[in-house]
Amino acid sequence: MNRTAHLLRQGWASGGLALMASLRSVQEMLGTVAFVAAFCVGLSFMRGRAVEGTSVDAATAALPGVLGLSVVFTGVVATAMVLATEREDGTLLRAKALPDGITVYLIGKIVYAAALVLTTVALLVLPGLFLFDGLAAGLARGWPLLLGVLLLGMVATIPFGAVLGSLFNNPRLVNAVGAVPIFALTGISGIFFPITALPEWLQWIAQAFPVYWVGLGLRSAVLPDSMLSAEIGESWRHLETMGALGAWAVLGLALAPWLLRRTARRVSGANVEEARQKAMQRV
Repeated sequence: MNRTAHLLRQGWASGGLALMASLRSVQEMLGTVAFVAAFCVGLSFMRGRAVEGTSVDAATAALPGVLGLSVVFTGVVATAMVLATEREDGTLLRAKALPDGITVYLIGKIVYAAALVLTTVALLVLPGLFLFDGLAAGLARGWPLLLGVLLLGMVATIPFGAVLGSLFNNPRLVNAVGAVPIFALTGISGIFFPITALPEWLQWIAQAFPVYWVGLGLRSAVLPDSMLSAEIGESWRHLETMGALGAWAVLGLALAPWLLRRTARRVSGANVEEARQKAMQRV
């Protein structure tokens, strides 16, 4: 077996173990269900109202934004919090001690987060097929594109979650400080409203990051062409979407392992024990 296939298999196994642990955690499952339920209830209040100037149901038009938020939150913020936690509890230190452990660790995080996102998407989309007008028709046409954008979006965002997590040695700081620029970027990226409503200089900033392209790709997979009037250039820009997400994925996969190795070199058994003692004092 060649080295790449071996690393992929090990990373897949690592991600599978993390997923099984998550499925056994009542707290994590309740959090996922609460997230899905909250957005389903919110979208249900938008049913029956068309987007101005179109016949598209407002709930259907808003659903890609919810899916995009799930990708961004899981890929960047949740990954950063997990990394900060696992640096504190010694998981990253153990990964550093294994041959190619950091690479396997990163692949495992991608597998784990992708599984969570796909599960969340399924929980949102399945009831939406029956509740939101036009969603079934859109997915019948665009489900391959939807799946492709979700997977490529995860690969493009998770490495940057690892980068963000490497900057903090405390998961509470990730949530309190590190998440702020991510949510600010999400706010200007057209996830929940047309980016064309923003000043042109903000549109250029948004297009420099993967969040905008994830949202655009998801909208193109679900929504009809009658919604193109709200998009830049009145085009779904499929080639640009795949190119931008692909470029971010390559950049992230090149940068994240180097940063993780650099972070792991600063972790020692003494650091882990000190963090454990502090955690016990907080409890």
